[in-house]
Amino acid sequence: MTVDGGGGELGRSRRRSPAARVLEAGARGADRIVGATGVDKAIEDAVEEAIVRALRSPAVERAIVRALNEQNAVARAVERALTSDEVADAVVRAIDSEVADKVWAEILASPKAQMLVERIAEAPEVRAAITEQGMGLITDVGRRLTAITEAMDDAVERVARRFLRRGVDAEAETNEVGLVTRALAGVIDLALISAALSIASGLIASIVPAATGEGGGLSIWGLLSFGVVGFVLGGAAFVAFWSLVGQTPGMRLLSIHLVVGGSREIGLRRSVRRLLAVPLALLPAGLGFLAILLSPQRRGWHDRIAGTTVVYDEEAALAPWSTLERDRGPAPDRA
Repeated sequence: MTVDGGGGELGRSRRRSPAARVLEAGARGADRIVGATGVDKAIEDAVEEAIVRALRSPAVERAIVRALNEQNAVARAVERALTSDEVADAVVRAIDSEVADKVWAEILASPKAQMLVERIAEAPEVRAAITEQGMGLITDVGRRLTAITEAMDDAVERVARRFLRRGVDAEAETNEVGLVTRALAGVIDLALISAALSIASGLIASIVPAATGEGGGLSIWGLLSFGVVGFVLGGAAFVAFWSLVGQTPGMRLLSIHLVVGGSREIGLRRSVRRLLAVPLALLPAGLGFLAILLSPQRRGWHDRIAGTTVVYDEEAALAPWSTLERDRGPAPDRA
C-alpha cells in the first residue's frame, strides 16, 4: 500500500523543485531584510516625491492650462453657435412649421391638456382672483359715482338754501347722504327690479298661453294683476334689504346705508313703516324728499316717520389696483 503524496501542503512542497524552494526562501529573506532596513518606506517616499515634482513641473502646468483653454474654446464655440442668427432662424422656422402646428394641435386636443385646463379653471385661487377683480371693478365704479354725487349734493343744497335764504352752512362736512346720491341709489334699485320683472313677465307671457292653449299673450286683467304683483314684490324687496342688511344693492354700490341711532339693525317693522311713508313724502309734489335739501341732518319725511338716517359707509372697500388712496392713508371721517 502506497501513500498519496499529492494531498495537502506537504505533498505540494515535495513536488517543487529544489531551485523553486531556494528562490522562495530567498524572497522571504529579502522581505525581512527590506522591512528591517526601511527600504520599502524609502521607496514609497521617493515615488510620492517624484509624483509631486512632476505635477509641479512647468510642463504639467502648461498641459493643464492648454486643456482648460481648449475646453473654454469649445464652450465659446458652442455658445456662439447657439446664439447665432442661423440657429435663431432655424428655431423660428421649426416653430412656424406645419409639423409644430400639428404637434401643438394634438397636444391641446389631448385628454391630459383638457384635464390640466379644467384643474386650473377649478382652482380656488383662480376663482378668487377672478371674483376679486370683478368685485373690485364694481366697487371702484361705485366709489367714483359716490364722489360725483356727493359734490352734486353740496352744489344742489347751496342753490336751494340760497334761493330760500336759509342760513344753514352748506359747506359743513357731514356724514349724512344728500338727495342726489340717494336718488341715484333709488334709480339703480328700481332699474334692477324692473329688469327682473321684465324677465319674469316675458317668461309668463310665453308660458301661460302655451299652457292654456290660448294665443295673444296675457289679457289686460292679467297685465294689471302682474303689475300689482310686481309692485308688491318690489316693495317687499326694499323691505327685505333694509331689514336684513340696512342697504339695497344701489345703496351698496354707492357705499351708503341706513342707521337707527347709530345702529344698522333696522328691523322689519321699521322697514315696513319707512316703505309706507315713501308715498306720503312723494305725493305732495315731492316735498317730503325736497326736505332733505333743507334739513341739517339731510332727512326726509319718510326718514323722520321711520326714525332712520342715511349715512356713508365708514370705510369703503378699495379695488385691487386702486393704490392712490392707499398711498394717501385712511380716508378722513366725514362725521
